[in-house]
Amino acid sequence: MTLTLTVSDEVRALAPGFTHVAIEAYGLVNGPSTDASSALLDDAARRLAVRLDGRAPHEDPHMAAWREAYTAFGSKPSRTRNSAEALAKRALSEAGLPRINVLVDLYNAISVAHLIPVGGEDLDRIQGGMRLVRATGDEDFVTVAAGEEVVEHPDAGEVVWCDESGVTCRRWNWRQGPRTRLTEETVSAIFLLESMAPMPVTDVETAAAELAELLEKFSPGARIEIRPAEPARD
Repeated sequence: MTLTLTVSDEVRALAPGFTHVAIEAYGLVNGPSTDASSALLDDAARRLAVRLDGRAPHEDPHMAAWREAYTAFGSKPSRTRNSAEALAKRALSEAGLPRINVLVDLYNAISVAHLIPVGGEDLDRIQGGMRLVRATGDEDFVTVAAGEEVVEHPDAGEVVWCDESGVTCRRWNWRQGPRTRLTEETVSAIFLLESMAPMPVTDVETAAAELAELLEKFSPGARIEIRPAEPARD
C-alpha cells in the first residue's frame, strides 16, 4: 500500500524551491551496523570532504538554502541544523559518523555523500498518511528525555512532518521522534530525500537511485519503489 505524502500550501509558500523524493521499501533486513555499512559511512565522509574542498558545510549553496528556510519559519539554523548539515559536521570531526544500524547507516551515508537531508520512517509505525505542515503549536511530539517518555510541542509556525498520531519529525528534518524511527526489527520503510533550490532535481534523483541500489544490495529480494520527485510548486 502506497503511503500518502502531502506538502501543505503553507510550506509550499514558505519554500517554493523545496523538492522531495521518496523510496518505499518492503521486505528489508536490518540489524546492527556491519563492517560493510561502516565502510560506506567512511567513504561518504571522504566524498563529502572532496565535495566541500575545504569549505564548512554551511557554506555549501544547498545548505545555505536550508538555513534560509529554517530562518523563514523562525528557527535559528546555527542552533538547530538540518539533518544533512548536522551529519556533515559529525563526518568532518574527530568523532566521525555514528553507527546506528544497517538501514540508518545506509541513508546517513547517502545524506553525507550528497549533502541532502535523508530520513527513514518505519512504515508499520506510521498512522495514516504523512503531512509536511506548519504547526499550530498544539501537536504532540513524543520523545525521550533522561530515559523517560515526554511529550513536547512544536513552536507555532514550525515546519514539521506528522501523521494521524502526532509529529514524527520536528523542524523539518532536525529531530525525529522515536516512535517511527528505523530499528533492527524494521522490515518496511519509507525514505525521504529532501532538497532546496539551487540543487537540481536530477541530483536528488541520483542520490535516491544510489540509496535504492544499496537497499537492494543489503536486503536481497526487497521490493523497492522510487517515487518521482514532487516539487513544492508545479
